[in-house]
Amino acid sequence: QVHLTESGGGSVQDGGSLRLSCVVSAHIYSGRNLGWFRQRPGLEREGVALVSVDSSYTKYADSVKGRFVISRDSYKKTVYLQMNDLKPDDTAIYSCVAGGDWQFKPSMFSYWGQGTQVTVSS
Repeated sequence: QVHLTESGGGSVQDGGSLRLSCVVSAHIYSGRNLGWFRQRPGLEREGVALVSVDSSYTKYADSVKGRFVISRDSYKKTVYLQMNDLKPDDTAIYSCVAGGDWQFKPSMFSYWGQGTQVTVSS
């Protein structure tokens, strides 16, 4: 059973923008932090952004601060990642996550999407 479904990945040029979306099953959405991780080629998974249950708090990796914005919509049960000023180094598979605490530790998140590819060319 798929609980988190991402969309919005694709190919863009350096400096471009993309918005990722992730629809979350209702029973998972409520009461859980949501976020995005990514895995760049040859590297381990890394946390990108988190948003708290009521959207009061957000957290970003240093590498994306000022360029990416995470948000969630309780009506649509969806978490978003707006990515601006994309760079080739942002090329990765992006996965949404649910659960966990306020740390970028993959093992702390119980639910994962299948991932969507983002490719940024120079």
